[in-house]
Amino acid sequence: MPSSPHAPERPAIEIIRPDIQRGQIRHALFDFDGTLSLIREGWQGIMIPMMIEVLMQTPGREPQPALEAHVRELVARTTGIQTIYQMIQLQEEVRARGGEPLEALEYKRRYLGRLWEHIADRLARLKSGATAPEEMMVPGSRDILEALRARGVACYLASGTDVQYVRDEAEALGLAPYFEGRIYGALDDYRSYSKAMVIEGILREHHLEGPELVTFGDGYVEIENTVAVGGIAVGVATDEVRRRGVDEWKRQRLIAAGAHVIIPDFTVCDALVSYLFPPKAWDSVR
Repeated sequence: MPSSPHAPERPAIEIIRPDIQRGQIRHALFDFDGTLSLIREGWQGIMIPMMIEVLMQTPGREPQPALEAHVRELVARTTGIQTIYQMIQLQEEVRARGGEPLEALEYKRRYLGRLWEHIADRLARLKSGATAPEEMMVPGSRDILEALRARGVACYLASGTDVQYVRDEAEALGLAPYFEGRIYGALDDYRSYSKAMVIEGILREHHLEGPELVTFGDGYVEIENTVAVGGIAVGVATDEVRRRGVDEWKRQRLIAAGAHVIIPDFTVCDALVSYLFPPKAWDSVR
C-alpha cells in the first residue's frame, strides 16, 4: 500500500471536517501500531499473503488478481480491530468459497508466527539499546504525549494487538509512563474487549461529552468509533516505510472513516495542539 510519488502538496494539518467543538479536550485515546509504534510496520504484508495463500486452496476461489484485491480491501476495512476478528473473517471467506476452515485461533497463531519472524530482530535491537526508540516510533510521538500531559489530558492506549505485546512494546519504546497503566489490547476472551468498549468506558466513567475526547489513529475502526460518539478524530496517515510524509492510501481510508483532521505524523505537534486547543477556548476551561 505504497504512497503515491505524485501526491499533491497539502497543509501540514489537513482539516477535513471543521464541524467540531475545539478546546474542550480532557481525555485522549491513541491507537498503537502505525499511530505511535512502527515496530510492527509491514504487518499487512504478512497478513495479506497468508490470507491469499489460504483462500487459493479453496475450491470456489476467484482468479488470483480478484482474490488479492478482495483480501486487500478486507484487511483495510478491518485495520484496528482485534486480530482474532480478522481471522474469524478469514474463516467466513473460506466457507464462502466451499472450503473447510481451520479454527480462527490456528489462523491467528500462523499469522503471529510469521509476524514475529518479521519483527523479532527489531524488538531485540530496541531492547538492547542498539536501536534508538525514536527510530521505531512515528516522528513526534513523544512531543504530542508531552503536550497533552502538560495540559492535564489523560491519555489511553488501545490496540487490536494482544495486550501483553502492547504493554511490552510500549515499555520498550519508553511510552508506557504517559498512559499511567491505561493500556488496553486484545484479550483471550476477545468478546470482552474492543476499542468501542474502551471509548464508551472513558465517556461513562468520566461523564464526558463527545468533544472532550480526542482519538489519534491510523485505522478505520478507532476513527469510526470515535466519530460515532461525537468525539474528535485525528487521522495519522504516516508513510510508515519512509517515516515521513502522507501515505495517500491511509489518508483516503481515514477520510472515509470520518476523520476530522489528517496529519502526516506528530512533527506537526505545535500546530495541531494550537488547533485543538485554541487559546480562548483553552482559557475558558482551565
